Amino acid sequence: MVFAESLRSLTANLSTTVAATMTVLIGMFLLGLFIALGTWVLSWSDHAAAKLRIKVYMCTDATCPKTGEATPAQINGVRVKLLDTPGVKPGGVIFVSKEDALATMKQRNPDLVEGLTSNPLPSSFEVTPQRAENVRMVSNSIRNEQLPGVEKVRDGEKVADRIIQVATAISTFFLVAVIVLVVASTLLIANTIRLSIFSRRREIEVMKLVGATNWFVRGPFMIEGLICGVLGAFSAIFLLLLGKAIIVPAILDRFEADSEVQAIGFGWNALALLLVGLLLGAVGSGLTLRRFLQV
Repeated sequence: MVFAESLRSLTANLSTTVAATMTVLIGMFLLGLFIALGTWVLSWSDHAAAKLRIKVYMCTDATCPKTGEATPAQINGVRVKLLDTPGVKPGGVIFVSKEDALATMKQRNPDLVEGLTSNPLPSSFEVTPQRAENVRMVSNSIRNEQLPGVEKVRDGEKVADRIIQVATAISTFFLVAVIVLVVASTLLIANTIRLSIFSRRREIEVMKLVGATNWFVRGPFMIEGLICGVLGAFSAIFLLLLGKAIIVPAILDRFEADSEVQAIGFGWNALALLLVGLLLGAVGSGLTLRRFLQV
């Protein structure tokens, strides 16, 4: 009976019902889009941050004419110090010999090494921090050690800071956008329920006079809010599913994306939208009933 009353009220106030459902649809669609894009971008930033390395270059005869090229004992000593440096990932110290550095340079920029009679590149260590945010701290710690045989330490200064700043800014933006969408959808559902209450105020008075309880009166309005939230969420999920099937493949075909960079699964995204739609309906209804239905 309560459910039937809710359906009758929704059809009697069809324009406001459609307006509330469409607003929830738009809000949930944008929320689902933000969740997908936000998690993809965060995955990309985490993937890029995970690639941050600290380069520790050893001396050569050309770069350190006073001390000469780093000896094997000095290289081993630097390896031990790097492994003991706070903030370094366990096993995150990789030695790159002069020969390996030259082979890599030939693959990436063959024109630069064409015609070389000797190997001018230094041997080096690639150090991976436990967290991307610790890159600057670890590199400064290595510099302060002033290890024998080390020419210079590079940590991709500006690149590391930029990646970390981008990740922080993206997280903040998507958090604010989600909050705004949720608040706007909740207020719209609350306003729809309020209009429904106002249009049925005489009917409510009669129900109370014949002995209807408060929850009997409130029940249909709460179900109205839940129905608006669920309908909007399901419609948004359907539109996102169409976009995933039609638009996303066309976009991905235009560039090569790393397989490790992925957005949240569509199933989890749809479940989140459905739960948020139910929550919006319940909160919107409860807010209105508490403030405007004094029975």
